[in-house]
Amino acid sequence: MNYIASSGLLFKDGKKRIDYILVYRKSNIQYDKRNTFEKNLRAEGLMLEKEPAVANPDIMFIKIHIPWDTLCKYAERLNIRMPFRKKSYYTDQRSKSMGRVQKYFRRIKKWMSQNPMVLDKSAFPDLEESDCYTGPFSRARIHHFIINNKDTFFSNATRSRIVYHMLQHTKYENGISKVGICKLINNGSYIAAFPPHEGAYKSNQPIKTHGPQNNRHLLYERWARWGMWYKHQPLDLIRLYFGEKIGLYFAWLGWYTGMLIPAAIVGLCVFFYGILTMNASQVSQEICKATEVFMCPLCDKNCSLQRLNESCIYAKVTYLFDNGGTVFFAIFMAIWATVFLEFWKRRRSTLTYTWDLIEWEEEEETLRPQFEAKYYKMERVNPISGKPEPHQPSSDKVTRLLVSISGIFFMISLVITAVFAVVVYRLVVMEQFASFKWNFIKQHWQFATSAAAVCINFVIIMALNLAYEKIAYLLTNLEYPRTESEWENSFALKMFLFQFVNLNSSIFYIAFFLGRFVGHPGKYNKLFNRWRLEECHPSGCLIDLCLQMGVIMFLKQIWNNFMELGYPLIQNWWSRHKIKRGIQDASIPQWENDWNLQPMNIHGLMDEYLEMVLQFGFTTIFVAAFPLAPLLALLNNIIEIRLDAYKFVTQWRRPLPARATDIGIWYGILEGIGILAVITNAFVIAITSDYIPRFVYEYKYGPCASQFEYSESCLTGYVNNSLSFFDLSELGMGKSGYCRYRDYRGPPWSSKPYEFTLQYWHILAARLAFIIVFEHLVFGIKSFIAYLIPDVPKNLYDRIRREKYLVQEMMYEAELEHLQQQRRKSGHPVHHEWP
Repeated sequence: MNYIASSGLLFKDGKKRIDYILVYRKSNIQYDKRNTFEKNLRAEGLMLEKEPAVANPDIMFIKIHIPWDTLCKYAERLNIRMPFRKKSYYTDQRSKSMGRVQKYFRRIKKWMSQNPMVLDKSAFPDLEESDCYTGPFSRARIHHFIINNKDTFFSNATRSRIVYHMLQHTKYENGISKVGICKLINNGSYIAAFPPHEGAYKSNQPIKTHGPQNNRHLLYERWARWGMWYKHQPLDLIRLYFGEKIGLYFAWLGWYTGMLIPAAIVGLCVFFYGILTMNASQVSQEICKATEVFMCPLCDKNCSLQRLNESCIYAKVTYLFDNGGTVFFAIFMAIWATVFLEFWKRRRSTLTYTWDLIEWEEEEETLRPQFEAKYYKMERVNPISGKPEPHQPSSDKVTRLLVSISGIFFMISLVITAVFAVVVYRLVVMEQFASFKWNFIKQHWQFATSAAAVCINFVIIMALNLAYEKIAYLLTNLEYPRTESEWENSFALKMFLFQFVNLNSSIFYIAFFLGRFVGHPGKYNKLFNRWRLEECHPSGCLIDLCLQMGVIMFLKQIWNNFMELGYPLIQNWWSRHKIKRGIQDASIPQWENDWNLQPMNIHGLMDEYLEMVLQFGFTTIFVAAFPLAPLLALLNNIIEIRLDAYKFVTQWRRPLPARATDIGIWYGILEGIGILAVITNAFVIAITSDYIPRFVYEYKYGPCASQFEYSESCLTGYVNNSLSFFDLSELGMGKSGYCRYRDYRGPPWSSKPYEFTLQYWHILAARLAFIIVFEHLVFGIKSFIAYLIPDVPKNLYDRIRREKYLVQEMMYEAELEHLQQQRRKSGHPVHHEWP
């Protein structure tokens, strides 16, 4: 209570703490609804006190305090679990004796240097683990609960949840649906409702010598500061201050970031393996030495013959991402995704046990006001509450879903149209870059074309994202979801589909379509009979795919970080500037400072999860083509954790501490991405990279195919074998001789010139076989690993069952003691067991 008093979070009497804040404008004319609502709140047991704003006389704050008796009544009604008195049992003593071995190992660890990533537990004195079991709160058995201080028995998060429950279930007018603070905010009676922060997050005195002023100050110093980037997160304190739902998000984000470390290390090793063996690569050596091999022109008008050795640098860069470790890394990342998700389930079960969420069941949600207003004439009895409520007919629901699905497909087709426009741009501009005045661009016109297209594509992606959010919002409202959770799940799924297709459609084009249907010299396929389709670079298409992924991933992370932190910082700075300009030498109370902060995103944690899930897709789906993706994701997430922490602690109003037991719909989306990643990586290795053609040449057509032992590399002659011949006289350029192009077609002097050779069909069959074998192998390993790893650790499962038994015994003894007291009062003999 000391920090509550010091921060001014009390009523004017200096005794009652402020648990919630309501805000309205005096100029708003709907005072009858407010008066009725506030009168009913007082009748329910809440205490209210009004106070005008210091900076704006039109703003009025209503401070809400919930007394002890009201807290107890609603805690019992909501089945809130609280610490229960614990007795000593033999099994507990036995478990402690078995833990002596663990204590011995702990003593050994003290001789080792302390892990700098671990938080100093002495800085969190209020978060020490308790040996007490919990049980549903009951006023009749209140003496069995550990109540050292009535002011701190219920945490601030619990008090805020109880007050919010009362605000949601209090009427403001006569009528079944005229209930709840959300409806009053929607109709403008109030403009905000939020729990206050626990004071300032900064202090003039150092925390090491004077300690934290409040939990917000402690969170800032030990979590949200950029200097704490290498420390573990204080998840228990995050849960205590922001609630279990936000605590689970940061737990998942921290777990995901930690699991990225081995993926980033292996990806870096694959990359460095490519660097170390790049000069020894037989393919790169042959390309760099091919001074007399001329490649056919890659465009019709301004392109000339190009020596193969001019693409030496591109061949070496391609080898960094397409080498012997590519297949291993793709399999590793597929297994990594499964291990990440399976161990996250174990981590989640541990957290739900630690945070006492095992037996928590989400209470019946209230209906959305839009749903009630639309279907108030059609009622049906709720099977849970037994009360009549608005009902949406099945025919109407199916019709609206079909319209929504049609809208989704229309937006996806719009994405494909945008990608097609970028493809046309590449076809048009490559001729211009090939005849550019600047020598550098003229020599590297393919790289310039790809780089410009990537930047334009990124601008289109960000512009379409803004449109998608509004359209997804309209389509979700068109469905009229029944509850807020249904609305959030539907909106989240649409946003994921839109943004996933928007981000990855151009990557899918480059990976699987670029250079696949160009034809051959003398008979090129043209778009609209005008623009010749774009070919891959002589060193392959993988370099284009790497460039596309790297630029989009890097730029999008920078943009997201700016929008998450930079935009709220600018808005809050402007709010403070207006206050300082309008008032001089005035002390602004804490609740008014909170009012001047930005409210949490209306979609809650949806944007945070969406950003990370899309990043997970980038990290896994095309990781065979870009092994540095886990490293970029790891570096971004280290920043993301502290950025989100800083935003929650300093830039946003305190959100309602909501409860949850999992991450919701996002887990299913992550599993779907993991399955898609196996398929796409199989196709990238088989189709986009040159792994399969090299493999077929090595064992079927190369020097090692006919000789058991060969002194040189088995890929000797691969580059010459992979290039077909074309007669230059057929191009009409006035030149004679032959040029080469990437394909497996017969030479002009063969009986079937420019037809596919037998080697082409061998490679195609090998590609299909690889895809089937790779998918079955990886899916089998994933399923086996998922089977081996239980969702709940065995010792935790036994501990949960044991605690349920102990709580039942304690409840039994409490009832027995109550019955014995009644018998003593009535003069009847006391039995030590049930009569």
